Amino acid sequence: MKSEGRSGESPTFATCRAIRIRGARQNNLANIDVDIPRDAFVVVTGVSGSGKSSLVIDTIVAEGQRQFLDSLRVDARMSLPPIGPTAVDSVEGLSPTIVINQRPLGQNPRSTVGTVTEAYTFLRLLFSRLGGAALNSSDFSFNNPEGACERCHGLGDELLPDPDRLLDWDLSLSQGAIRHRTWKIGSRYLNIIAATGYFDMSKPLGQFTKSELNRLLYSEAERQENSSVGYVQSFAFEGVVRRLEHRISDQRGQQGRAYDMTFFASAPCSVCGGSRLNARARAVKIHGISLGEVAMMEIGRLKQFLNSIDDPIAASVRTFVMRIVDDLISLQLGYLSLSRSVATLSGGEAQRVRLARHLGSGLIEMVYVFDEPTTGLHSRDVAGLLHQMRNLVSRPNTVIIVEHSLEVIAAADHVIELGPGGGSQGGHLVAACTPRELERSDTETGRAMAMRRVGFALPPRRRTPTEWFEVKRARLHNLRNLTVRIPKNVLVCLTGVSGAGKSSLVHEFLQQHPQTVLVDQSAPGSSPRSNALTYIGVFDAVRALYATEAKMSPAMFTFNGQGACKVCHGLGVVEMDMHFLGTFERTCEECHGSRYDSAVLKFRFKGLTVAELLDLTVSQGVAVLTGTAAESGLRLLDRVGLGYLRLGQPLSTMSGGEAQRLKLASRLGRSSQTYILDEPTRGLHPSDVDRLRAVIEELVSGRNTVIVVEHDLDFIASADWVIDLGPEAGEGGGRVVVEGTPEIVAECAASHTGLALRHLVIART
Repeated sequence: MKSEGRSGESPTFATCRAIRIRGARQNNLANIDVDIPRDAFVVVTGVSGSGKSSLVIDTIVAEGQRQFLDSLRVDARMSLPPIGPTAVDSVEGLSPTIVINQRPLGQNPRSTVGTVTEAYTFLRLLFSRLGGAALNSSDFSFNNPEGACERCHGLGDELLPDPDRLLDWDLSLSQGAIRHRTWKIGSRYLNIIAATGYFDMSKPLGQFTKSELNRLLYSEAERQENSSVGYVQSFAFEGVVRRLEHRISDQRGQQGRAYDMTFFASAPCSVCGGSRLNARARAVKIHGISLGEVAMMEIGRLKQFLNSIDDPIAASVRTFVMRIVDDLISLQLGYLSLSRSVATLSGGEAQRVRLARHLGSGLIEMVYVFDEPTTGLHSRDVAGLLHQMRNLVSRPNTVIIVEHSLEVIAAADHVIELGPGGGSQGGHLVAACTPRELERSDTETGRAMAMRRVGFALPPRRRTPTEWFEVKRARLHNLRNLTVRIPKNVLVCLTGVSGAGKSSLVHEFLQQHPQTVLVDQSAPGSSPRSNALTYIGVFDAVRALYATEAKMSPAMFTFNGQGACKVCHGLGVVEMDMHFLGTFERTCEECHGSRYDSAVLKFRFKGLTVAELLDLTVSQGVAVLTGTAAESGLRLLDRVGLGYLRLGQPLSTMSGGEAQRLKLASRLGRSSQTYILDEPTRGLHPSDVDRLRAVIEELVSGRNTVIVVEHDLDFIASADWVIDLGPEAGEGGGRVVVEGTPEIVAECAASHTGLALRHLVIART
């Protein structure tokens, strides 16, 4: 099949070498054969559960790693983890494969953007050469005792009380201005504050003088007496903050410490100012700027600093750092700093930092695999990502992306679509062609591409807000002392370019409105023994059905207890110690992976053993369990687009999007709740987004408030209210650019979101 040959960028399929896959059967793949052109930009797409990751990650990547491992001598493999066999007849035409995924780069606060990209290492070398002091490169390392700040020990920050979290400035003490429960209205400690006679209990805290606030918050413990009726006669008064500081420094681990910590915030170290370095290293400067200050610059400003250095001694070092800086900027990460801890990066940011590391590599003929690289990217920023993908292909390399973004699909050389549905309905090769050919086809993705060109119908009406939440004086990260009103009982989208301040505003909202439920994409559980049925609370009903049929205890039908296989103890697999080859998991030969003791599997419900029931998909389970107590729970899972999941699939194997929809399913039917969803369309095909919108619409119709951080334009266009932050990232963001209906946002020329929305909204109003 011949490619469209856009701008002569890539060879035609006919002349391309290919990765030839035959008989792929991993997970739900239906014994498919497919050729993937090499030295090309290839997108693998399809609805959720269609088999994309099974083909790309579990087949191509796994087989590439296995083939490479097999090429090594046994003694060279001794310290490497074993890779099990892949369910495929053959994979030919592979070369070393590099996966650039969205896993965190690490949780160590000492690991920064500068250290993982090695840019900071070369900046240390730059300062040791040009700084004019007798210091070597290691003296500028905050991970070295010779260079680390004596107070924060190279971490760059310290924990300090946050008065804005602790106090409601608009209320008086008698009205409950101190948010901490220890000083709640009627409490002993609020009584002590009143008994001192120091404070006007009816005056709002916002009207307190500086000295009054200092006394309220920071007074050292002092003995007091008050003989008035209703007061403690003899007591110790201590400032609110001072008392909290003593409590959290108590090493005895009191139960309330975690609660106390919510009223503290990380702040730059009071000694090094966040630079992480000691005074000796901070004293060395180039053009009047220290290394710590350079590392804390936004990367866009760092480039200006590097351009100001023209000393030939530093030419080679400067060139290397400039290459990394340019790559980070092109990947829309210019708002980060080299001192930014990688533990604070989102999955999408971590993935783009990884990509920046590889862009400087001189390797060719590699296979680069990306999983949803547009995650967290505003539509404005996708072009830069695509440009770098093209750079990788041009070397030449092969780039394979698992992606749902229609913009990315349209830019590919070749598209492979799997489906047509998810789970047992997926795993088939639906299309393998150019993007233009796909748009003319009758597939889920083809129809979505054609629909995007035409445009979708806007909601028949917008809900008009009548009540509001308020976030006051938000100053986290780049937020500029924002006070924002967020409407209740409607669908609200928080938008803006990456780094505009959306997540920071969500954090402030959660602090000021702690009753809010955050429905994110974190795993709902890590135990291989937990599954969707246990999470939504219907596994008890299933066990009861079997217990009634068998006239036995329901405990016999759980693989976590009495009914468990005696060999694998209900895990379904047995670990084998392969000595120098590591640990290998194999299916339990006793229960054949069913998890249950053979005695339990003699009993059936509607002809199915409990293990066979757990092997059904959610959609199949609905049909079997209709009329039982488990039916309603399964229908909820089906409605949020999880009909393809196996009933017994462990929670630990679910994707972030699946985990988020599982959490949503457990919330349906409740009212008067406030939910925050972080990019719920992440990992969803456009057809799945439509289903998600219907679920969220049901939540809002039930008098719930749903606040969504989102980049998907179709989703944003369907919202009742949009709050767009920016206009740029980092120092250029942190402000409300425009707020209102999507139509109002689309009219705002200063809004990047508005400009992107314009063709979706204005043309159809």
